[in-house]
Amino acid sequence: VQLQASGGGLVQPGGSLRLSCAASGSIFSINVMEWYRQAPGRQRELVAGITSSYSTNYADSVKGRFTISRNNAKNTVSLQMNNLKAEDTAVYYCKASVRPSIETMPDDYWGQGTLVTVSS
Repeated sequence: VQLQASGGGLVQPGGSLRLSCAASGSIFSINVMEWYRQAPGRQRELVAGITSSYSTNYADSVKGRFTISRNNAKNTVSLQMNNLKAEDTAVYYCKASVRPSIETMPDDYWGQGTLVTVSS
């Protein structure tokens, strides 16, 4: 199972970016899909999560600005980020709880990270 994240870049404060993450390989089912971020000198933190039934949760710092969504048919998860702030600058990672086959238990898989820089 591989997760490929994309969509990071440089954006001015108040701008928007959309991150995407695609899971590929041997996939029977995917439960929770999440986005984390890690800023320099800080611990990795949960930004947003979404279950296979589309229940969502967000960090307080991004509520009202970020929206997580997923496409179960394509095994993808996206993060729409609006009204970006300097403190959103970080490497963003996607994570998915994937069950590779009906015979195996779910396990967590991480994408490679994509850098988001918010600066004027």
